[in-house]
Amino acid sequence: MKKLELQFKNEEDNTVTLSIDNPIEPVNATAVNEAMDNILQQDVFTSRGGGLVSKHAARVVERTVTDVEIQV
Repeated sequence: MKKLELQFKNEEDNTVTLSIDNPIEPVNATAVNEAMDNILQQDVFTSRGGGLVSKHAARVVERTVTDVEIQV
């Protein structure tokens, strides 16, 4: 499963990550930038370190899990 991770800095300069499952690909960098700007402008998210104050990064993360058969 892929996730789009939007990373912000909060008032204490800690990184806060918002994850979106199954993003539309290819990811549109302009749309991501605009969405992050809107999140900051709306000021609806908060964290332990206070409100979100700036964009930090955005990335697509893919996690692959392979089970290993074991004897129990």
